[in-house]
Amino acid sequence: MVPYEAQRREVGLKPCEVGMYVYLIESTSHPGKRYIGLTTNLKRRLAEHNEGKSSHTAKYKPWKVVVAVWFEDRAKAIKFERYLKSGSGHAFANRRFWPDKSKKSTSPQ
Repeated sequence: MVPYEAQRREVGLKPCEVGMYVYLIESTSHPGKRYIGLTTNLKRRLAEHNEGKSSHTAKYKPWKVVVAVWFEDRAKAIKFERYLKSGSGHAFANRRFWPDKSKKSTSPQ
């Protein structure tokens, strides 16, 4: 994998010219296994997770995107990702982003 700043230099971009995604993915083979990350290319990054290229996620592939938030400002994306990985951020994500398997569907059958 090419580091983020090196990728930007390859295409002639200066820092902060391109925004970033903060993404939350969940394993489809191990429900409840979750990962939060940053990327400029969500499609490519999900493929890398599903190809086992990340040591943190390889064991639980395949993965699906649950939430992806685009930030024009790279610094804000980094701060939001750090927040989501904090204690209060985990609580926020559990309430707002991750599917709640304990709730029954209210839609008619």
